[in-house]
Amino acid sequence: MNPNAAKAKSAAADTSSAQSEESTPAKPAAKKTPAAKGEKPAAAKAAGDKPAAKKEKPPAVEDKPFAEFMQQHYIPALQTALTKEGIQDLDLKFAKEKINVAGLTDECWQVKGSWLKGQRHFNVYFPEESIQGQRALSCYEGSKPSAIEPFLIDERRITLDLMVFGVMQRLNGQKWLSRN
Repeated sequence: MNPNAAKAKSAAADTSSAQSEESTPAKPAAKKTPAAKGEKPAAAKAAGDKPAAKKEKPPAVEDKPFAEFMQQHYIPALQTALTKEGIQDLDLKFAKEKINVAGLTDECWQVKGSWLKGQRHFNVYFPEESIQGQRALSCYEGSKPSAIEPFLIDERRITLDLMVFGVMQRLNGQKWLSRN
């Protein structure tokens, strides 16, 4: 074979491969698309992108300061529940007073309720100034209670609804709200 012919053949092969490369479109760069809808590409995940922040829940009403919770939430909720039961002349107070039981001289926060022109009374006691701490209750007709009983002692987490329910259940147990 002639050396010039070999060069010509080689040049023709180079030209045809160059033409075929020009006619064939180049492969596009790998597209960075998420594998599934809503997923971020792996490169973005590796870059430290954080998922969209969730909206923070407002704190529970039970986590508010004690006095604020009692005055703004508990007293109005208890008032509403007792009014729905037909109690018309209800007087509710929240105060730090001496416990009105013979032999006790301690002061503590109390929710004091009375109705029927002051004939029926109940007190909910909070010696620790916390709804999660110790609680007691007394129900009485007349001038002062003769006994104080524990109130909601078996509950792990005290909520507004549970506190209202506990008083309503106890007063109903006295048969003061409805006849059983």
